[in-house]
Amino acid sequence: MRQHARAALVALAVLATGCGGCKERQQGEPPAGAEGPEARPATPRRVGVKVPMPTGWTAQVARDGSFQFGPPGHPVLRVDLRSGQGDSLPAPEALVEMMGGSFQDFERTVEQQQGGSDFSLVRVSLSSKLSDGGMGSRYPALFGARRVEDDLFLCATFPGVTEGEVDLATEACRGIEFQQQR
Repeated sequence: MRQHARAALVALAVLATGCGGCKERQQGEPPAGAEGPEARPATPRRVGVKVPMPTGWTAQVARDGSFQFGPPGHPVLRVDLRSGQGDSLPAPEALVEMMGGSFQDFERTVEQQQGGSDFSLVRVSLSSKLSDGGMGSRYPALFGARRVEDDLFLCATFPGVTEGEVDLATEACRGIEFQQQR
């Protein structure tokens, strides 16, 4: 279970850093060396983002600014917004490559790769490599990206989700859109 949690933290860290680990300063970030709360401007929020959620799921904004979706008390899907970075939509193969370096201590099986002009999704099975040479429990995971207009939404499932929840998270990530103005 400890390896399972570590894998999830690594995955979420990779997701949160964005695609390709860009070294350029992002729009709205403080200059290098700036410190303190006044040096960190609030992340602008896009109003009217719609994520199709299954019945019974709720949405929460986490302290780090990510969105978390799932049944109450059981987050399944994390979504991070990268404003203005829609042009950096990674191909499914790039998502798999990013996982390679992050999951060296895990056996990875790519179950499915899908991509289009506005989304990339990769479903995998992960098993930790045990010190005795064996393998830990297998669990499913989703990593994805969705471009909506100029923005990029990065998606990943949390540890402890089921295959069915990964299916629901896949559809939620693929269906992210902006609500039409009334």
